[in-house]
Amino acid sequence: QVQLVESGGGLVRVGDSLRLSCTISGRTMADRTMGWFRQLPGKEREFVAAITCITGVPAHANSVRDRFAISRDNAKNTVYLQMNSLRFEDTAVYYCATRTGQVLSSSSQQYEFWGQGTQVTVSS
Repeated sequence: QVQLVESGGGLVRVGDSLRLSCTISGRTMADRTMGWFRQLPGKEREFVAAITCITGVPAHANSVRDRFAISRDNAKNTVYLQMNSLRFEDTAVYYCATRTGQVLSSSSQQYEFWGQGTQVTVSS
């Protein structure tokens, strides 16, 4: 049974930084791709970033490219999302997801397993 557990969300102010973590259990992370998505109530899940765990190649959505950075630690089976210069519009529930293989995908439908989500709220 694959489980993903996110942590690191919270309430921050505009311009602050936050680092999300996601640890996978039940499967090694090394041969997989890990992704971060976010979602607002009533809206579709939005791609944020992904990384291939063997080569460490990242991809980021245009909306976060210069502010967020995805990284991974295969030894800890953990992927991170460093979020800097946070804005109001970054407020959402952030989900970690994983798929088989080294394929950078922005489609939520291509990810097999999901975490429970962690709330990030950016306020003034």
